[in-house]
This record gives sequence, C-alpha cells and structure tokens, in this order.
Amino acid sequence: MSNNSNTLHHHLTEVQKGNRCFENAFQGVSRMILESKIEKVVVNGKTTYDFSIFREGSKHVIGMYDEINSFVSYVKDAAEGGSSKEMAFVLVGEPGNGKTFLVEFLSAKFRSFLSLDKNRKYTFRFVNTDKLGDYGKIKTIESQTYEDPMILGMNLFDDQDQTREYLAKQAGFADKDIDVLYENYRPLGACSGYIWNDIRNKTSGTIDEMLKFIEIIPVPLTESLGTVTGKYPAKDKITSSSVDLLGEESIQRLLHITDTNNPYRFDLRRGALARVAGGGIHFSDEIYKNKKDLVQVYLGVIQNRSIEIDGYKWPIDTLIVATSNNSEFHRFLSEKEEAPIVDRCRICYVSHNTNYHLQKNLTDYSIGSETRTTLTKENLHQDPNLNYAASIAVVLSRLPRSEKLTAVETMKLAAGEVAGEKSIKTLAEVIDTLNQDPEIINRFGQKGLGQRNLGRAIQLSIESSETNEGRCMFAYDTFKALERIILDYVTEANDRTKYLEDLKTAKGLYRERIMTEMFNAYMDEPFAIRKDVMSYVNMIIGIDAENLGPDKMWKYKDPQTAELKALKIDERYIGSVEERLGLKSEEQRESFRTSIRNIYGQKISVEPEYDFMDNLELVKAVTDVRLTSDIAGAGSLIGALANRTNEENQKLYDRMITTMLEKLNYCATCAQKTIEYFCTQEDES
Repeated sequence: MSNNSNTLHHHLTEVQKGNRCFENAFQGVSRMILESKIEKVVVNGKTTYDFSIFREGSKHVIGMYDEINSFVSYVKDAAEGGSSKEMAFVLVGEPGNGKTFLVEFLSAKFRSFLSLDKNRKYTFRFVNTDKLGDYGKIKTIESQTYEDPMILGMNLFDDQDQTREYLAKQAGFADKDIDVLYENYRPLGACSGYIWNDIRNKTSGTIDEMLKFIEIIPVPLTESLGTVTGKYPAKDKITSSSVDLLGEESIQRLLHITDTNNPYRFDLRRGALARVAGGGIHFSDEIYKNKKDLVQVYLGVIQNRSIEIDGYKWPIDTLIVATSNNSEFHRFLSEKEEAPIVDRCRICYVSHNTNYHLQKNLTDYSIGSETRTTLTKENLHQDPNLNYAASIAVVLSRLPRSEKLTAVETMKLAAGEVAGEKSIKTLAEVIDTLNQDPEIINRFGQKGLGQRNLGRAIQLSIESSETNEGRCMFAYDTFKALERIILDYVTEANDRTKYLEDLKTAKGLYRERIMTEMFNAYMDEPFAIRKDVMSYVNMIIGIDAENLGPDKMWKYKDPQTAELKALKIDERYIGSVEERLGLKSEEQRESFRTSIRNIYGQKISVEPEYDFMDNLELVKAVTDVRLTSDIAGAGSLIGALANRTNEENQKLYDRMITTMLEKLNYCATCAQKTIEYFCTQEDES
C-alpha cells in the first residue's frame, strides 16, 4: 500500500503514533483550556478558578470568573461523555456585558490551537468520482460535514469486526486503543455513506481499490469561510431560514448526478452547521430572536447531533454556543411550547463586570488602543484621570442598593479592597441574597451601564474634545457624556434615577482623587500623599511602643525594604487626620486605629507593597489635612490657586502646572481644567 502523506493509511498510522489527534469538539476545547495554567483565586469572598488561556493577548477576557468556570465545567463534562454532550451552552444577560466577546475570543483561541500540527483537523475527499459513472463531470467530492478520516476508518467495512481487524493489522492499533477510538464512533454521513457504498459496488469490495478513491486533506482554518468556528447572527423573522443552517438542494449538482435519490444533491455547505460539523464551534448569536421554526431546527440538531433533510442524516461533531439578551430569553420562556429547547440548553447568566480595577482594562478597550487624533491630525491627549472616572461611574451603576453596604463600600469590596469595618463576608451575603431572586434582572451585577453605553460616552467625550478643546479628552467631561447616555438610552425611570445618583457618587470619588493629585503636584512628588498615609499608619502602630522615648522617635522595620527606619510620632498630625475622619470620642479613635492595625497585620504579611491607598476615607482625611495646613498665608491651596493676583500665587500655579505636565502625565489643557475644577467648591448636581 502507498504510504503517501495524503492516504488514509498514512493518517491512521499517524494517529496511532500520537502525531495526529482524533477527538471530538468537546474534547479538543476542553484539552485546550485545561492545558493552560490554572490558578485558584478569591472573587467576592468565594474561591474559584482562573484559566490563563482567557487572559492572554493584548485584548483578552476581563473578569467573568463564574461564567468561564461554568463553561469549563460544561465542556469538561461533555468531553467525558456526560449529559452536557447533548446540550448547547447559552449565555444570557444584558446587552454590552461581554457575552459575544467571550465566545469570539474562545473561537479565536480554538483556531490558533488547531493551527498547531499536533492538533490540526483533517477530513477526506473522494477523488476520480467521474470514473464511477454516476457523477457526470464531478471529479472530486469533499465530505460535506468535514468528517474526520477516523470516522471513515471505523466504517471501512459493513462488518465492524472486520473493520477493527483492519485497524489492528494495517494501522497497528492495540485492542484497547480501538476501544477508545470507538467511544467517538459515528456512522458516515448520508453523502459519504452513499458514495462509499457506490465505490464498494464498483470495486467489488476490494479495500485497496476502494482506498484509491480517498484523499486526506486538512480542514481549512479560514475564519471568513466559517470553517471550524462559525457565527450565525440572528435574522429578522422574514429573512431567516433553515437553509442558512442546514443547506439546500443544489440544482447545479442535479445536472451531474444520475440518481435523484443520491443525497449529494443537497449542498450542506450552504448552511452554517456543516462548515463546523467536523469538530468545530458553532456560535448562534441572539438565538431566541430567530423565528420559531429555526429554533426548532436547533432543537433537532442539539438532540440528535445530526443535520437532517428529507430523511437523510449527517452526524455532526459540533460544540454549540449561543447568546441571548434577558428580554428575548424571558419572552421565549413564557411560550410553553418552547420548553424542550430550553431543556436542551445549559443556561449561564452573565453579569456585568463589578470590579472597578478590572474595569480599567475594559475602559481601555472602549477608548481604543490606537492613538486618538484631532480633526487636524494632532494627537488627542488622554487625561490621566479619564479611565478612573469612566470606570467607577459605570461600575457604580452596576452595583445594587443594599441596607448593609453603601455604594462605595460595595464597590471597594467587589474590587478586593478594604471598606472600613465592613467585610467581604457581608458582600458575599448580599450577593447570595440577590442571586436567589427569581427575576434574573434583579441579581447581582445584572443591571447597569454596559460596555456599549460606555463606548457611546467615550465617543461623545472625543466629539466634545475635538470640537471644543482641540487636543485633550478631559476626565470630567466623561460624567457629562454618561449623563447624556443615561437620559437618551435608559428607558426605565427607576433605573435612570439610580444611575444619575451613581454618577453623583462617582463625581465625589473623582473630586477626592483630584484633591490627592493636587497635593502631589503641590509637593512636586507623584506619591506625596501615599507617603503621608503610610506615615499616619506607622505612627498609630508605634504610638504605644514600649521603647518610645520622650523624643517620640520610633524605630521600625520597613516591610518593603526590610530596612530599619526611624519615625517621629506626631500626635497633633494624628489628631488632625482623625478629626477629618469624624472620629470625636476616644473610643471611636481607638476603634479606628485597631481596624487599621488589623488590616496592616493581614495585608502586609502577604502583600508587602500594600500602601492603604485603597482606603478612600483615610486618603481623603490625610489629603484634607495637608491641603489646609501647608500653604502659609493663603489659608489653603484652593485659595492660593483661585486667587492668582499676587506674584507668589502665580508662581505656585505655574510650578504646579509644570509638575503636572512633567511628572503626572497631564497636558496643558487638562492640567488647567483640573485646577479650575479643583478650585470650585462643589460638583454640579
């Protein structure tokens, strides 16, 4: 027998040697994910897994821990022959929360995975079919559903024992290996089965002669062809058709084939399913938007794992992933006759991202990686506070109201930060309570401004910058843009009211950040406030030290550098900070100090770089103290910057502008506007 690389014999021996794979779609995707690095992480007080494959690349999946874990559990179960094999995986959630991006990212990773030689998928085609006499001038016929050559290998003879014997003798498979192969056994599809039987009749069943009509070829990985991974977007009720999924009868083929009962008269490649049927991923976007008969087609495919037309069957090996918005899903659930399709779906509810640290990456995606330019082709500068302002605003809108936690406390805890005496356990309790609500939309992170709304707001900010500022995307303009988006796109009155209140909270946090920035600029040092915060922390840790002499000098070991440092305990400074914190009684002050000491003990041991800058109340108090005490003669920094009628104040202003430009990543426009905003007494309301 010929040992050319495109023969079935060659393929079988390569599989036997382990140089090529034979696995179903679920096994391939599962292997791809589980071969990546897996870490245990804590999210919102619960331990879960993080799979590194979803975090690779310049634009990767952000957050979505529960959703990814749900998918991995589903695909692993299906790979091991569990009931998930007979289900589609459906992501349900609000628009703009990353459902589509997750599926498209998974598909792209799978294509990359299959591009490696050891993972590449192969199929077969029939050659010299014009010599068979029944196919006119058609010389080659590819497997319509990109069947794996091993499927042909397991269907060489009508007698399975004869086939197993062939695999053992000709390809060198051991009995146990053959048993493993047959775990993924499928009959040949209608077209391949018919043609293979035709070849058998023409060659009197001589296997060597039959195999001369077979050529092994790789499955194309071209995304635009819809092979291996394909997306089927929902269409309107009029234009959508089962033809888009299954294919249809080909008049062109009927001109060549003599037997009208030959299933090859159907061109399955016109349908999206056949192109991914050889171990690929089919993505049905907005699946429940399709008209009912198309959804029923999906039900048949999911149930039977095959394409069926006019009684003919083509078994498929396809992982079906779908998405749906909450509104369509609710409407679909209300129709009782549609219950069977829902029963065949593994539903995964997708929430918006609620971690504002992770949101910073998502906000970067919305802003775009390309350098923004003005209408006159000059670079459009990005205010260093733009991302922060946008991120906290959208995240706050996604956080539910709670009697146990304020909006800011919820935001901090969801980001793994400290929220005073409130613990992550409280947040976990709030989430558990909300997630028991039968109304999906009321669950944690379901409502809020999505990525598309953020993208619209960024676009409005750019538009404003281009027309009014010329060269800078000023951070505060983001709030104005988001307010416009809320008024224009949020239709429910209660949601609109809440989001506008969340916007006010975000403005307050932004102001606190600007106060810190201004002090850093005044001190001509990017981390001046951080130093002051840590000075307070170290002072209250050392205030009761036994070796503290009358000079109040305390020596301590720096956890970051391990160096011995000396610090003078300034009780007046401590008192000023605690006054700003609103701590009036000795009991309140001691309680706060104890909590800071506890946090220090918990955090520093595992995170030596921890600097308490996520403790917003403390940062604000330290900033307030400095801003009202460091400007001799002016009363405050605000007073000095607002009243530049004397030379000294003007010099201070110019020096701060220079620092902001050279050390804090501002440009002339956003530096000036930030100072102007800083000098206003209150936010707009």
